[in-house]
Amino acid sequence: MNHFQKQKLFITFFLLISCFCLAQNIQEFRGKVIDEDTKKALPLADLQIINTNISTITNSEGEFLLKVPNTFMSNSVLVSYLGYKKQQIPLSQFKNKNTKIALTVAATVLAQVDVNAPKDAETLVKKALSLKGQNYLNNEVVMTSFYRETIKKRNKNASLSEAVLKIQKQPYITNRSDAIKIIKARKKTDYSRLDTLALKLQGGPFSSLYTDIIKYPEFIFNAEDIDDYIFSFNQSTQINNKLVFVVGFKQKEAITRPMYYGQLFIDAETYALTSAIYNLNVSNKEQASKLFVKRKPRKATVYPTEASYRVNYRTKDGKWYFGYSNTLLTFKVKWDNKLFNSRYTLQSEMAITDWNLNTTTFKNKPKDRLKPNTILADQASGFADPDFWGAYNIIEPEKSIESAIKKISKQLKKDL
Repeated sequence: MNHFQKQKLFITFFLLISCFCLAQNIQEFRGKVIDEDTKKALPLADLQIINTNISTITNSEGEFLLKVPNTFMSNSVLVSYLGYKKQQIPLSQFKNKNTKIALTVAATVLAQVDVNAPKDAETLVKKALSLKGQNYLNNEVVMTSFYRETIKKRNKNASLSEAVLKIQKQPYITNRSDAIKIIKARKKTDYSRLDTLALKLQGGPFSSLYTDIIKYPEFIFNAEDIDDYIFSFNQSTQINNKLVFVVGFKQKEAITRPMYYGQLFIDAETYALTSAIYNLNVSNKEQASKLFVKRKPRKATVYPTEASYRVNYRTKDGKWYFGYSNTLLTFKVKWDNKLFNSRYTLQSEMAITDWNLNTTTFKNKPKDRLKPNTILADQASGFADPDFWGAYNIIEPEKSIESAIKKISKQLKKDL
């Protein structure tokens, strides 16, 4: 498989015409993480129960839902956010509802950054990629994750897909690919909002896994392409009270094919990549469309206007691992017989909520595994059931998604 084929596998989407009690041994805590000074919500803040692998993440409104087994009620929660001081809070201080957690900005010691910073940003990035065996998990683990896909027409949610997954995460030092199986899933689409045109994500959860730059560098910084980028140092920051180099990257001006641009956050002490925020250059509409659009109606012209990605890593016992991924794609659809364009947004996010070294979940059950080109199966059940997910930790739904779920549930009842 050549690089172009691999890149298509990473970001391939297609368009098509379509007709398409809580367990007694856990406790729930809901709340919000904010900036102490501005009171603004902090989206994608990490909450991890200390001495366990159980964790969750705040939604775009800073809200979280954390489900904790009773056996861990004496533990504390580590709350962290890029550029802020981490906090360790006993679970005894959490409320079942409306827990407020305020984080303070961490001051960056620029003098220390200047002393430790390598002179060449490109060399730093290559070193970070080469140290995956030293900085990242070297054991095969089974991760529990929550995955959500949303499709919007303009600003209204039209399709929602959610799943709890088990991921067989291979050691970072091997070339073996990760495997996925679905534990629970639900999906429903409001076709009246899509005007008979539906977008679906091919690859689904695998597309989220492929944002793991350390595990899958071939999709962005492969040996053939890395020299076609320009790397530069931006202002440094902190994560978990540790200095972090911020490296900007973009394709060289002479390169015309779609490549990526963004920022890499690299730990100043270990040179581990801790986070990355990046976009695909979609200025060349024709080439970008070939990467994304696999199938479309004949009377429609479809091209992407935005393709943005984010990956966050977490650390335990000195080893980093994939913790969160977010992909946002925006398309314009122009019909031959219509005056105005339609704008669709596809977003997927995956959060690792637990993991362990027990790999028996995947042994001798190849039929249960998803294929890399799998589309998350449509399942209507669950949207009307508030306890659908049981004891699994999930990403708290945003208000707009909650509203869409209620509307879709009402429509389901009318159709019965």
